[in-house]
Amino acid sequence: MLRCLIADDEAPARARLRRLIAPFEEAGRLRIDGEAADGVEALAALEAGAFDLAFLDVQMPGHDGFGVLERVSPARRPDVVFTTAHHDYALRAFEENAVDYLLKPVSRERLDQSVARAETRAGARRPAPAISDAPASPPAAPRPDDDRLARLLDWLDASAQGPAAPARPAERIQHLSVPHRDRLLVLPVASVVSVEVQDGITRVFALGDERDVRAPLRQHLVPHTLEHLEAHLDPDEFLRVHRSALVQVRHIREMVPWFSGRYKLVLTGAHEVIASRERSRILRDRLML
Repeated sequence: MLRCLIADDEAPARARLRRLIAPFEEAGRLRIDGEAADGVEALAALEAGAFDLAFLDVQMPGHDGFGVLERVSPARRPDVVFTTAHHDYALRAFEENAVDYLLKPVSRERLDQSVARAETRAGARRPAPAISDAPASPPAAPRPDDDRLARLLDWLDASAQGPAAPARPAERIQHLSVPHRDRLLVLPVASVVSVEVQDGITRVFALGDERDVRAPLRQHLVPHTLEHLEAHLDPDEFLRVHRSALVQVRHIREMVPWFSGRYKLVLTGAHEVIASRERSRILRDRLML
């Protein structure tokens, strides 16, 4: 069983990772021995405890994930899986000899791969069996350099994949289920004002009261990427206005000229989103402004 630390400054991200790890705990493969909400807490936990594996968010207050590794004592340094909403750090994670590099939101399939890799690496460090117990013809293991290169190619391939293909009309969703406490809420897509990624977490902003569009919006955290939702929403109704924001056009109330040719969009519920310069032009043409 690998003893692991979860370090992420976003509580929902830590909670999601705990849920994903739960089946591995039940199977006796992992055990969560600590959590940290920033880089300072992560460093303190690593220095004080004995961890086999650490899930480190790349961007955290205090010290980022790489800063934590730079400061921890070599004898206390565990194997590391970096988690991040950005693909730009794959090469550096490779240089740090990380076990894996996971893009948020982390999927069960990718976590399974990470755990398997961590177990393989931990097993390779165990003392070799006596000669008399060793198999007569052990299979040739890949050289470490080859294994690391394969991992880097996997990471770069995963992070370079484009958005999912748009769903056919029959596959477009009309309702969206979102976690809420101990249950799921079913939201009509028409009530969704915007979908935004903030700090690596996908958030849905929806009408709190469909009878009163002036009421404050409700915010929901969902375990989907923006690209996944965009692919299953009607492109005639929803528009990507920024790499981190998708809005429902019917909920745009005002377009306020902003800096560098951009627009600030004032949406239903007085919610605001800044459109990128390129998307501002597309939106302006679409609305025939």
